[in-house]
Amino acid sequence: MTDSGARTAVEWLASVAPDPDACRWEWERNPLGVALLPAGRRWDVLILTGELGCPTLDVLTRLVDRPGPVLGDLDDGRMGFFVPPGTAGCWIGTGVRGVGLGASVVVPYPGRAGEGVRWLIPPDGSGTLTDPSLLELAMHEAAADLARGGGY
Repeated sequence: MTDSGARTAVEWLASVAPDPDACRWEWERNPLGVALLPAGRRWDVLILTGELGCPTLDVLTRLVDRPGPVLGDLDDGRMGFFVPPGTAGCWIGTGVRGVGLGASVVVPYPGRAGEGVRWLIPPDGSGTLTDPSLLELAMHEAAADLARGGGY
């Protein structure tokens, strides 16, 4: 990610914080390089287990040139797909946790490698999000592949 791309992504993400300046300050000073941001304004996050998340991301990247941002948690293998606001409230799916209005998510600074939560696909700052219909399609294909004995 270029410096200007990271700056644009930082501004886009920080814009949801109650105090964007405090958010940027937290990213700079937090030893883990993370901030807690509220979901539901510009995006929701659908969280999948690594067992389903990894193959879903693989399928998704074959379906679209650039999906929306995706977080990966190195500690427990979960993956968070950024989707349009309101998606978490109406998502019905086993093993998928939605983070929407009234909840927050740990978000790392874009463009900086770190431990724990990191960007698998960083935000580009333009507001690109993953289409929930395509994510669902990718999840079904990944689950079918896992059921056939494929997998990661």
